Amino acid sequence: MMRTTSLLALPFLFMFFSASLAAPLTYNVQSLGARPDGRTDSTKSFMNAWTAACASAKPTMIYVPRGRYLLRSAFFDGQLCKNSAITIRIDGTLVAPSDYNVNGNAGYWIKFQRVNGLSIYGGTLDGQGTGLWACKASGRSCPTGATTLGIDNSNNVIINGLSSLNSQIIHIGIVGCQNVKLQGVKVSASGRSPNTDGIHVQSSSGVTILNSHFATGDDCVSIGPGSTNLWVENVSCGPGHGISIGSLGWDLQEAGVQNVTVKSSTFTGSQNGVRIKTWARSSNGFVRDVLFQHAVMINVQNPIIIDQNYCPNNNDCPTQVSGVKISDVTYQDIHGTSATPIAVNLDCSKKYPCSGIRLEDVSLTYKDQPAEASCINAGGSASGLVDTTRCL
Repeated sequence: MMRTTSLLALPFLFMFFSASLAAPLTYNVQSLGARPDGRTDSTKSFMNAWTAACASAKPTMIYVPRGRYLLRSAFFDGQLCKNSAITIRIDGTLVAPSDYNVNGNAGYWIKFQRVNGLSIYGGTLDGQGTGLWACKASGRSCPTGATTLGIDNSNNVIINGLSSLNSQIIHIGIVGCQNVKLQGVKVSASGRSPNTDGIHVQSSSGVTILNSHFATGDDCVSIGPGSTNLWVENVSCGPGHGISIGSLGWDLQEAGVQNVTVKSSTFTGSQNGVRIKTWARSSNGFVRDVLFQHAVMINVQNPIIIDQNYCPNNNDCPTQVSGVKISDVTYQDIHGTSATPIAVNLDCSKKYPCSGIRLEDVSLTYKDQPAEASCINAGGSASGLVDTTRCL
């Protein structure tokens, strides 16, 4: 006898099938053989999950349960992906090999390239970089080191709630990307760890960094050539070398940096606060349309600094001057304490002086006294800074 479906049941069935269609496919890396013991190489399981996710045209999730998963190295290529909605949910920790020689000259430990529509939520990446740092401190011959997480030539990427621990060098690198949002990122490394930038952005547009904390041995956020339309808000930095545009101007032909906003950030015990740094070399690069706003400095060595005479050890740039043109940079509502007498140090190129520099409501003290400002080859205006007689 033929059964018929009652009219009352149709709405329920519609909701059931709609929910079924909306639910993403899920690949659990443990089901694919990954071992959460921190010792068994699980790279193949992760790569298999990625291959399966890419092959699906439906939204797909790769799930990493709690535990520690050793990955030798992992390069996830999205060029042939049918999928533009892959989510990676990490409840555990991904662990790099303890032997720094395994990836020391590979460039990256984990890398996503040519991906569209990637989201990464939660988890910890443990780069196990302390051995390489010790090698470099000893003066021995050592590998360069690997960036923990690279996002390369990708679009529409979200990274939310990710922690990166003890990277060999840069923690997160964003290169050649469009529309990347990083939120709730936590970076942890020793204040003496070399070249361990928190997030490095280069040749990318539409990058947003929100509500994140950086404690590391180099720049908390570094902004390289070709970076445009960047927004950094509500981040804390310390220890570290501050939020830096640069270094720029190593190459003669170099893309410029423009439309950068850094606001509502706190710097504690860092080497720098907000910095622009260029090599003392010929270059056609530029920096323009930058706003540093609502920053709190707590015992920072160089709260506000432009250094256009960067030439460590006088190698490859003696007697030269920076060709990078810096213009229209505003420092607004920046207050707190400096660890040095000169809290504002604008040392610009003598060939191309900085122009359109604006200091508005900048109030910084040193040992409970108003801090000083120093300006060389810089033009603009100042208000709210106690000692501006030698500035601008």
